[in-house]
Amino acid sequence: MKKLITCAFAALAVQIAVAAAADQPISLDTAHGRIAGSLMLPAGSEKKIPLVLIISGSGPTDRDGNSAGVQGKNDSLKMLAQSLADAGFASVRYDKRGVGASAAAMGREADLRLDNFVEDAAAWIDLLASDARFSGVAVVGHSEGSLIGMLAAQGRDVSAFVSIAGAAQGAAAILRQQLAPQLPADLAERNEAILSSLERGEAVGDVPAALAALYRPSVQPYLISWFKRIPALEIKQLRVPCLILQGDTDIQVSIAQAMALGTAKPDAELRIIQGMNHVLKQVPLDPARQIASYGDPALPIAPGLSKSLVRFLSAHRQR
Repeated sequence: MKKLITCAFAALAVQIAVAAAADQPISLDTAHGRIAGSLMLPAGSEKKIPLVLIISGSGPTDRDGNSAGVQGKNDSLKMLAQSLADAGFASVRYDKRGVGASAAAMGREADLRLDNFVEDAAAWIDLLASDARFSGVAVVGHSEGSLIGMLAAQGRDVSAFVSIAGAAQGAAAILRQQLAPQLPADLAERNEAILSSLERGEAVGDVPAALAALYRPSVQPYLISWFKRIPALEIKQLRVPCLILQGDTDIQVSIAQAMALGTAKPDAELRIIQGMNHVLKQVPLDPARQIASYGDPALPIAPGLSKSLVRFLSAHRQR
């Protein structure tokens, strides 16, 4: 009977902890509109606690790591926030302008620049660094969020920076590598001409229908602003402890990219997470299972990710 009662109390404690770590709404007011986010606090926190700002990846990827262009949800960033709460870290993740609950903050697509995302991330850092509840702010960026985070963290009051599945090369180089093998010769040649033009900062008027989704006129100003930034150069500007995390079953960003980031920032820690794919799930290099993982909220994030992240943040937390 005593053992049953003990188990019952343990189960109740777990339920209370999970409830206490539930998301709370938080927002950032900007000149362009309100940026909506979620604050997750660890259970039973009374003193100042360290906070992690989580920045999502490219396109219509929301605060939880889900994309409007993918059927289903993977909830990867929400799971990451929960794992941080379990380890005693608060976190904020948010919908970038133009995404989810922050859709109205974007305005016209043609006016959007990478710099807008960087300004928003920097404003979040400033807001959270001034919050008396938190002892310090670390920045974690996933995929394109890695570049946004490293730019926003430059010269700001942050305790550490973490890149997860972040590229070292510029976005144009990545697109070139991804698209060239998939396109017929004539379209590959046209794709190269468009990329080269945008890299020079020159808009392109004549875009083939097959490439219009990528290079439509209204998105070209954003691409030009994005292509100018080279992560391997930007990470060198950081003067805080850095961690580079990369999964070895990621079909979107290769280990070579993580290695190049590490070469650019020799004092950074580099960890390869066995079996982790681009959406942070433990998935083998099987095409069907890779695709399924992008919309499977029941699949947990790779345990190696949480362990590496918590260990690093614990070593570099402000108290």
